[in-house]
Amino acid sequence: MDIKVVEKEEMKVVGISWSGNFAQRTIIPQLFEEMEKRLNDIAYKTDEPVLIAPFHSRETDLTYYVMAPVEKLDDIPEGMSGFTIPKKYYVHTTHVGRFEEIKNTYHHMYAWMKEYGYDQDYQALSLEVYKHEQILQNKTGDLHFDIYLPVKIYK
Repeated sequence: MDIKVVEKEEMKVVGISWSGNFAQRTIIPQLFEEMEKRLNDIAYKTDEPVLIAPFHSRETDLTYYVMAPVEKLDDIPEGMSGFTIPKKYYVHTTHVGRFEEIKNTYHHMYAWMKEYGYDQDYQALSLEVYKHEQILQNKTGDLHFDIYLPVKIYK
């Protein structure tokens, strides 16, 4: 597993959100289906062929967004939200595997961060980035997406 620190530029995003406990996270694939149906409702989408899934993970629950990158935050459709994700350093890797294996990828990332002295920035959003060319593959359960965990300092 290739893990490294990268810097991501500021990005504006618009999309849908869900909040719940970890046992309920199996609803997340349905969020992607709903978002795909509503993509044409979003004004000012960029040409970048991705869906961005920022999330807040807390001890007992999480808030998960499925969003499209946009050029500006105007004309946000009803039932959606939009915000700017600031420029930030992240620990990055790509998850390849089944839904049940995602936690293992995150455990590898946390171990790598500890080994190399990086502290996660719990005030910032973590990101999962899903490329459009992977949509069919992801729907069959063979997941392929990028994970970005925000870090407090770059070493």
